[in-house]
Amino acid sequence: MNAPGNLKTYQLYIDGRWVTPEAGETFPTYNPYNRQPWALIAQAGPSDVAAAVAAARRCFETTWRHVSGLERGRLLLRLAELLEENAERFGRLESTDNGKVIRETRSQMPFSARIYRFYAGFADKIFGQVIPLDQRNVFDYASYEPLGVVGLITAWNSPMALLANKLPAALAAGNCVVVKPSEHASVTTLEFASLVEQAGFPPGVFNVVTGDGRTGAALVEGGGIDKISFTGSGHTGRKIAAAAGRNLVPVIMELGGKSPNMVFADADLDKAVVGALAGIFAATGQTCIAGSRLLVQRPVYREMVERLAARAGQIRLGNPLDMATEMGTAANQPQFDMILGFIAAAKADGASLVAGGEAAREGDLADGLFVKPTIFADVRNDMRIAQEEVFGPVLSIIPFDEEEEAVAIGNDTRYGLASGIWTRDLNRALRVSRAIRSGMVWVNTYRASAAQTPFGGVKESGYGRERGEAGLYEFVRTKNVMIDFSDEARDPFAVRV
Repeated sequence: MNAPGNLKTYQLYIDGRWVTPEAGETFPTYNPYNRQPWALIAQAGPSDVAAAVAAARRCFETTWRHVSGLERGRLLLRLAELLEENAERFGRLESTDNGKVIRETRSQMPFSARIYRFYAGFADKIFGQVIPLDQRNVFDYASYEPLGVVGLITAWNSPMALLANKLPAALAAGNCVVVKPSEHASVTTLEFASLVEQAGFPPGVFNVVTGDGRTGAALVEGGGIDKISFTGSGHTGRKIAAAAGRNLVPVIMELGGKSPNMVFADADLDKAVVGALAGIFAATGQTCIAGSRLLVQRPVYREMVERLAARAGQIRLGNPLDMATEMGTAANQPQFDMILGFIAAAKADGASLVAGGEAAREGDLADGLFVKPTIFADVRNDMRIAQEEVFGPVLSIIPFDEEEEAVAIGNDTRYGLASGIWTRDLNRALRVSRAIRSGMVWVNTYRASAAQTPFGGVKESGYGRERGEAGLYEFVRTKNVMIDFSDEARDPFAVRV
């Protein structure tokens, strides 16, 4: 239904029904291109969250845990089809909500569908193990069982893609879920609930509660959750981990990064320039895997700086819904202000500004949250701009001399999510890949993804893995069964080994 001002109002999705929040509270979500409200989102209270968790638990105990893997897989395949069929609509909704260009949001939908298909194929193949023991008359096996009810908390930069990293694995494993999207970008997750319903999932398998940090706190602290999977900032992640720890609830943390993208002198510079641009300016730099630190070997350092600065000035900013636009807006006002604050700090610290460095307000950009593609050269790794996650279109270029120095600089960060290596030397690629401390390494490419590959970081970039086979086993628990089939009555006080 539409609210005054022609804004669509979204309710909560609980137990297969659209529900008005307990207090009737809503808040606007803003289009960062024109800074105008375009939808109203429900603010879930503690009782709403409790109802969603209870619905998920009820469905798990009475229905979903008894559904065969074959049927779970069939439903996931149907959901993938529906997401692909609605890719254009979902791309437009997401670009309107977070300012990411539609050429990316549109393409994220079929990629997300690929992940649903990947886990659909796993749903009936969650095999256990028969374990041979020392005792001849004891049969032992281990099986994998679903956890129960899982809380999925996603960020605003890629709601559908981030949900795809979590949801299909959780459902394939036999869990029910309660999803809490970011209050800055909730619309596509709510619209997705209709696709889940259309695909034929039982009521209660998938629930959505929206709202600010109060909603997230109620989900994490309210009890009834068997695991939490969170994507977002380290600041919020620490709060979630602490709260979950008080209830002994395990968590998956996919947090930030300050990823080193290392260009050696023997690299194909044409490819490296493209990889550096894609690593930081695609998605307006609002991605945890952004190659925000470009480490360049000195013989090619100045050439790389000049080529990147020239190309950054040609990036087309504009309406995110226009396929010709190459870079959109900051996703929301707080993020916009934070990016500009980091730029100011880098200038004050003495980094050399070679491109951008300010908000873009020309012509049709005047009303939007646009930041010009920004490049700082001659950055020291101890500068704030090189150590803290900006989450915006700001590249720091750092020179190095030898391979060992590149590795040392790359590892000199509290993060450890991704890294890139540009070289024609296979031996170097293997050495540096082994030496760099990150969850993912790209060689002669950057920001590439696949449904089959595990995704996650080390250090303050988080723990646990998403996607790939590893992502599935985050959502199961192992049960061991030992069967003594001998006819012998043993001494009750003897140790049984």
